[in-house]
Amino acid sequence: MSKRWFQAHQRDTWRRQARSKGYRARSAFKLKQIQEKFHLIREGDLVFDVGCHPGGWTQVAVEETGPNGLVIGIDLLASAPVEGAQMVTGDVTDSTSQQQILELLQEGMKVDGTLLPQGEQEQRLFNTIVSDISPRLTGQYDRDQAISLELVAMVFDFTLPLLAPGGAFVTKIFQGTGIEGIVKAAKQRFSRVQRFSPDASRNSSSEVFLVCKNKLPLPKKGSRDKSVAQELDLHLESEGIIQPKKDELSGEIKSGFRRIPKKE
Repeated sequence: MSKRWFQAHQRDTWRRQARSKGYRARSAFKLKQIQEKFHLIREGDLVFDVGCHPGGWTQVAVEETGPNGLVIGIDLLASAPVEGAQMVTGDVTDSTSQQQILELLQEGMKVDGTLLPQGEQEQRLFNTIVSDISPRLTGQYDRDQAISLELVAMVFDFTLPLLAPGGAFVTKIFQGTGIEGIVKAAKQRFSRVQRFSPDASRNSSSEVFLVCKNKLPLPKKGSRDKSVAQELDLHLESEGIIQPKKDELSGEIKSGFRRIPKKE
């Protein structure tokens, strides 16, 4: 850790504000500023926080949804409990973690301790998905950008099946090669897609947040048989960034949450 970085870290006004207001990370202000501009989360909403550690975004989501909302967070790293939220330690792509999320959603469908009718349960999906997830960076720009894009595509593919039509999605992404592939794929699935840089982001960071509103009932034509990851690969191939993958010609989507039957 460099002395210059440490001194800048100590002078960070957002970090000091986070500490004074009880937020676990300065990043909480990024979601607060996104919320102020786009109003993605409403009182009573169901919110899924992907890559939630240490819990700053989860805290903000709980504030916005209020006592009648439901916030579920998941991360590979364990987070301390957040009052008003359910925290899951696991991989969002893993079937065991997916089962936990689905069960927590079912628990959230209770009214006065009684489950809603089965037909209504099937319709209950998240209203908003938020993700401040970031890969472990290597310091090698091309490699880090590729890993970041793959991670964002993965989050899209494994969580969009649990986002209700009309819902919102926001994820961190880094400006650079290939970002247009993710933006294009998002526009095939949402009616409004915009890039936004919160004031709370560090000046030295190339991060930007992709804010997607009004999820379409179905992707637009040309994207219904493809995952976001596949569309990203096609974009990168067209730009000459990667070579075509000879074994990915079927177009079959194998990602996303599966409705796993609950064990008796």
